[in-house]
Amino acid sequence: MEFYEICEMMMIISFGASWPLNVIKSYKARTAKGKSLGFLCLILLGYIAGITGKFINEKYMSSLASNWYVLFFYFLNFIMVFIDFLLYFRNRKLDKKAKNNI
Repeated sequence: MEFYEICEMMMIISFGASWPLNVIKSYKARTAKGKSLGFLCLILLGYIAGITGKFINEKYMSSLASNWYVLFFYFLNFIMVFIDFLLYFRNRKLDKKAKNNI
């Protein structure tokens, strides 16, 4: 395993460890206040770019059988951010409902 691959794995795992906590916080908070839709969209775009980069990298794809876990973590992180993205809209709807009930 190359050093750059180890660094990339550390980055993906570090980010990946924080997303489930963020999703739980968003779910429990039941509000979109303090969330940035633009930020979530940029993160999703970044993961899409990273995943696409893996798929078009011939060197990576030729070693996919032994390096599948890198792509797995990209997809896992993308799913976590996408769940948070969906929770943003649920929470925004709850915010509007709470505002109308005042």
